[in-house]
Amino acid sequence: MKIFKTTQVLLSLLIFISFPFHVKAQNLDVEKMHELYVNTINTGNINNLDVLYTKNASIRNTNGNLVSGLEDIKAQYKATFASGKYNITLKTIDKTELNKNYMFVSGAFIFNKVDDPKSIQNGQFVNTLKKINGDWKIYKSYRYAIALNNTSIVNDLYKAFSVGDIPAALDTMDANIIWNEAEGNALAVGNPYLGPYAVLQGVFAKLPVDFDGFNLSHIKPHEMSNNQVLATLRYNAISKHNGKTLNAQAAHLWTVKDGKITAFQQYIDTKQLDEMLKK
Repeated sequence: MKIFKTTQVLLSLLIFISFPFHVKAQNLDVEKMHELYVNTINTGNINNLDVLYTKNASIRNTNGNLVSGLEDIKAQYKATFASGKYNITLKTIDKTELNKNYMFVSGAFIFNKVDDPKSIQNGQFVNTLKKINGDWKIYKSYRYAIALNNTSIVNDLYKAFSVGDIPAALDTMDANIIWNEAEGNALAVGNPYLGPYAVLQGVFAKLPVDFDGFNLSHIKPHEMSNNQVLATLRYNAISKHNGKTLNAQAAHLWTVKDGKITAFQQYIDTKQLDEMLKK
């Protein structure tokens, strides 16, 4: 009896120990599959599809079109690759094992045509994977497009700035952003600031020199035409030069293109700003 109980304990312990290794191996398999998928899109290598998909796989595209069977899937990819070169990035969100032979995997993607940046598409996917001869393959794939929201991109910058995450704020900007401070603002001497690094050095880095507790409040973004967002807000701070309190009405005009901020124009009560700098 004692031997039987000991055997049960040992078996339970082995199962407990092996479970994390099983999950880790499963995660590695999924990530390897995603790496192969990215390679397939970025290189246009049709041969990888035999490894990625089951013979009876199906894809529900972002436009609602259903493609069934490996041969039709190959034909779809061939037509896509024949139209140009593409890039894709993938981010795995969740993995759920249904049983030893099936698994759900969800994630997000950014897909674009190299010679046409405007063709960028953000989306999410939910794949059902099936284990075939020990290898996971895509059995069912559902893809959903997510429209780019210019206001959310601008809000991302404000949120990052509010918590002092300057790298994240800069990451919302296009590499060639054109940044203009309001005429009459002392910082306008550097207009236009070209690129995120110029904004960092010429604007963000100078705020702590002149102000304590600089922050933005009452931010209200308004989606506009021509890929622009107008935000009304207030600037709040204490002058380091004379102790005066800044509470200035302001407006920011943002231009967003292909998911990045490409231009900024500031409008503000420059008289108040000038008062803050007097010693």
